[in-house]
Amino acid sequence: MELLRVVYRDYRWPFIGVMVLSLASAGLGIGVIAFINQHLIEAQGAPQWVLPQFLGLIALLLAVTLGSQLALTTLGHHFVYRLRGRLIKRILDTDIERIERLGSAHLLASLSSDVRNITIAFVRLPELVQGVILTLGSAAYLAWLSPGMLLITSLWVAVTVVGGWYLVSHVYRHLGRVRETEDRLYKDYEAVIDGRKELALNRDRARALYEDVYEHDAKQYRHHIIRSDTFHLSAVNWSNIMMLGAIGLVFFLANGLGWANTNVAATYSLTLLFLRTPLIQAVGALPTLLSAQVAFNKLKDLELAGYRAEFGDSAAHGDWQTLELRGVTFAYAAGEHGRGFEVGPVDLTLSRGELVFLIGGNGSGKSTLARLLTGLYQPASGDILIDGQPVDAEGWHAFRSRFAAVFTDFHLFDRVMGPGGETPDTTLAESWIERLGMGEKLHFDGWRVTNTQLSQGQRKRLALLLAVAEQRDILLLDEWAADQDPQFRRIFYRELLPMLRDSGKTVFAISHDDHYFQHADRLLEMRAGQLSELTGEMRERVSRDAVARLEDTSDNV
Repeated sequence: MELLRVVYRDYRWPFIGVMVLSLASAGLGIGVIAFINQHLIEAQGAPQWVLPQFLGLIALLLAVTLGSQLALTTLGHHFVYRLRGRLIKRILDTDIERIERLGSAHLLASLSSDVRNITIAFVRLPELVQGVILTLGSAAYLAWLSPGMLLITSLWVAVTVVGGWYLVSHVYRHLGRVRETEDRLYKDYEAVIDGRKELALNRDRARALYEDVYEHDAKQYRHHIIRSDTFHLSAVNWSNIMMLGAIGLVFFLANGLGWANTNVAATYSLTLLFLRTPLIQAVGALPTLLSAQVAFNKLKDLELAGYRAEFGDSAAHGDWQTLELRGVTFAYAAGEHGRGFEVGPVDLTLSRGELVFLIGGNGSGKSTLARLLTGLYQPASGDILIDGQPVDAEGWHAFRSRFAAVFTDFHLFDRVMGPGGETPDTTLAESWIERLGMGEKLHFDGWRVTNTQLSQGQRKRLALLLAVAEQRDILLLDEWAADQDPQFRRIFYRELLPMLRDSGKTVFAISHDDHYFQHADRLLEMRAGQLSELTGEMRERVSRDAVARLEDTSDNV
């Protein structure tokens, strides 16, 4: 099983040590049975020393067995800790385009359900290991007592195992379908939580979501989890009853057919009784390991970036003068009903210290251009150059570190950070808190904001504060002023943006506020995936009435 191979690869010597402890535990278990056979059933040796020796063996068996199980469980939790951390790091390193295709529901299901199932498997793994090792060790001991009886009981146990495996295979199949259904349920949960306002207003939509979508997925989950549990319980009970049947078979072979004496039959029965609990636990633990393998396969199917311990260079990169997009193109994958949207070829040169506005209708490609410009999307063709030098495959982290951004779908973090993740410049941060009119709104614990429950306009102001505090060379603002009141919108365009430009920042702002276009050094337009610059009379006309220029298509492509 691949999951165990990965554990062996990453923790080879601890894993070998755990297996040695498990073998010692199995050997001691068989030794206790042999001691009972020789000194208690056949009554060999001095009686006054039998009980202390027996109790000593029992105590040693308890210590070694507990130690081996704790060692394996601890090893499993270390592996899961490392797996979870690597998964988070791989998500952080994966291209935005791939993350957007996967969707948050799929990723959340992997981070919660898949990691949880792998954790549960390692908690139950000691039961499986102990059951297998004890079964093999006990078989060797029984062969020494009576090879003939071992052959018959082995056939009986083989039928038991085959029957159990048939039942467990159905458990595996249904667990796979349970995991697929979980992905859909997470999407349903996401719709209920994220769409709570719309669903509160429209109860017909709420009813349709609940009855037509959620209940269907929940019933599918219920069906497969019940079937999985049914086959699991059937496997456990089958193994339990068949082991009891094996004891009856042993006494029939010994007493009915004369294959062995009563002492050997008693030892066989004692051994089978000893194996009964570990074997049943092993059968019970197997579905959790199968479920973990399903989860492990799901994690592989995410196709995330490979694991790297480092986070890339985020330090300052020295002076620069121009950033150029030369023949850059990008295309989304075609959907079911036609070809995908294409952007480019785009030719654009930005100079240091410029204030550039971008306009365009819904679906024109503005958001895609913003992602290309910041390096979040990598071009399908063309080059991005800094001072004439193309950004190569190893330079994307460094390139992105030149940007700070507030996107329309921004996530609001609660910590103000300076360059390199250090404490921000106190003078700079405090001055911008006042400029943004947030002095009375924000409360800090150090530089961590303790009250992020703000209006959307205030949230954007806080996001701008976070971006400015990072002191990056280029600031991208996507429809930042759309949620601001008219008074602060005027301050933003007339005072804050020119202040950022004059401080040496390059500001690239997506905007439809035509009343303030005159404050931009340059005015760009996206139309049907093509970029052009508006100058002269065309710029003046757009500055008087930008709405007349825009087409009514979708923006978030």
